[in-house]
Amino acid sequence: MMAKLIYSAISSLDGYVADAEGNFDWSVPDEEVHTFVNDLERPIGTYVYGRRMYEVMRYWETAPTGISEQSAEQEYAEIWQAADKIIYSRSLETVSTAKTWIEREFDPKAIQQLKAAAARDISVGGPTLAAQALRLGLVDECHLFLSPIVVGGGTQAFPDKVRLELQLLDERRFGNGVVHVHYRVKG
Repeated sequence: MMAKLIYSAISSLDGYVADAEGNFDWSVPDEEVHTFVNDLERPIGTYVYGRRMYEVMRYWETAPTGISEQSAEQEYAEIWQAADKIIYSRSLETVSTAKTWIEREFDPKAIQQLKAAAARDISVGGPTLAAQALRLGLVDECHLFLSPIVVGGGTQAFPDKVRLELQLLDERRFGNGVVHVHYRVKG
């Protein structure tokens, strides 16, 4: 069975992962949402990022993990550290995290081969790289966490001029007003 390529994003209600100033502090998940995210991320074997997303996510490489009563954040750090990471970047010289390597060009054939060979699902992170994967029809599922805020502009979760037919697989409401929607990409 082929691994799935999954795009996950925390978005404002109006569809932005960061506001016009590049801020995304409004998207920080609370313990309930973070625990749910951990359950979704646990089966991921490989994270695929662009440079900017990698620079945000590499925080998890050194986030504390060994405290006796484990929080959702500590558990996520362990999940993230255990996974392989592929960074697509022409400008990044080196990586500062384990189990990580750089690819200079986003190659759809390489992603298809990775999906065919992988024993675990693959996550594409960051809207710029995800846009390429979505345009090329590589994404199998989308997990969106819609935050109860309208930011009025910024970095879009989904690219312009891409049409996707989606099948709703699941949804969930959280106490903090976040709504999770899980879609399969038809086609």
